[in-house]
Amino acid sequence: MNTTSDDVEKRSDAEWRKVLSPEQYEVLRRRGTERPFTGKYHDSKEEGLYRCAGCGSPLFDSDAKFDSGTGWPSYYQPVSQEAVDTEEDRSHGMVRTEVRCARCGGHLGHVFPDGPEPTGRRYCINSVSLDFEPRSPR
Repeated sequence: MNTTSDDVEKRSDAEWRKVLSPEQYEVLRRRGTERPFTGKYHDSKEEGLYRCAGCGSPLFDSDAKFDSGTGWPSYYQPVSQEAVDTEEDRSHGMVRTEVRCARCGGHLGHVFPDGPEPTGRRYCINSVSLDFEPRSPR
């Protein structure tokens, strides 16, 4: 996780390139997408917290994770509505809702209205944009 004392909201492009892997940079800063079924968390069943790989902010809890069959980790809700921002995305000839980290603005993926209850939403998130923190044994 790339947490430092600097002000992540004001990092330059060059600074982002220094702290992120090329794959993380492509997704988080250039709004790229990893290929389906290739991300390290798409099939993970481990319990814990998913954080932004860019700034370390908590984003999704494994309790909200479900198997959407799409090839990307999917969640029916973020840890809080303040954790993520959304914006209309009209790229690639589609109209979708982009999901970004509210703290650093990193691109995470998209949210769709076809998820399970209780929200009916499917936050389809790139594994490379996440870091995982396992839950401590109880």
